[in-house]
Amino acid sequence: MGSIGRRRFLAAASAVLALPFATRAQQPGRLRRVGVLRVRSIPPTFIDPFKQELRALGYVEGQSLAIEFGFAPSVAQLPEVAGQLAGKVEVLVASGTPSVLPARGVADRVPVVFVAAIDPVVSGLVASLARPGGNITGVSAVHADAIGKRLQLVMELLPKASRIALMVRTTSPATAQYLREAQLAMRTLGLELQVLSVRTPDDLDAAFASAKGASALLQVDDAMLTAQRKRIAELALQVRIPTISGLSESVEAGGLLSYGPHYGDLYQRAARLVHAILKGIKPANLPVEQPTKFELVINSKTATALGITIPPSVLLRADRVIA
Repeated sequence: MGSIGRRRFLAAASAVLALPFATRAQQPGRLRRVGVLRVRSIPPTFIDPFKQELRALGYVEGQSLAIEFGFAPSVAQLPEVAGQLAGKVEVLVASGTPSVLPARGVADRVPVVFVAAIDPVVSGLVASLARPGGNITGVSAVHADAIGKRLQLVMELLPKASRIALMVRTTSPATAQYLREAQLAMRTLGLELQVLSVRTPDDLDAAFASAKGASALLQVDDAMLTAQRKRIAELALQVRIPTISGLSESVEAGGLLSYGPHYGDLYQRAARLVHAILKGIKPANLPVEQPTKFELVINSKTATALGITIPPSVLLRADRVIA
């Protein structure tokens, strides 16, 4: 990066950092419209911190802020819903990995802020993390060795584990990334990998039937699978497979354990990016953010139902234990 580019980048970054403190009071009389695109629904633990942060920045829903939700019934319908939202809002928030590519498809019409478990550079969303370069920026939930760290927890819980199932959505742009990480981690730990590919929620029953006997199941961070978290937990208990994910919401629904980014924090940061765009800063000048806050959550009731004893060393590291 040249000296001029560096100065521009630093100026934009400084402006973003200053915004929450310098511009809390919004101009009265102007209603700002923000769209949220997602498949099916959004967990309260995602959207509530987003709204709270916007409120802290001076936006009042119904007075200075309107949030338009575009919940597509299925992944296939996301492009249509994205197109509908693009004509109504000033900023579009792509919530979850399935929403990212449909949102990118309307980025020529509206600025986009994403929150997703996808590498935005590898997937071609942005030119670089520091300088996105287009009309899209956001918060990536991707963090180094996510699968490896979850597998290490599996080995602490189940030292005799042998075959690990990995559930992915076939058409997700993040699937290749997860598979690469899983294959590397499995080889390192001497584990057998079983890939469970699902396209729609209708594929879940067959996927669990084929996974019967696996030592554990790793569920990737995907909005479609998150929407099915309760059903996934129920099916896992039926075939007695402990589930490990990156989302605490999956553990609250009955999964065994999660380790990953604190999504409430990610959505708070997305709200600040939305605020910056509403104040006139272009997405191209807003660096893509990455997770800095992580949490380990355990469901002790599920552990008991599966006959698993959580070692004290794991319990002591937990941020939260659901009884």
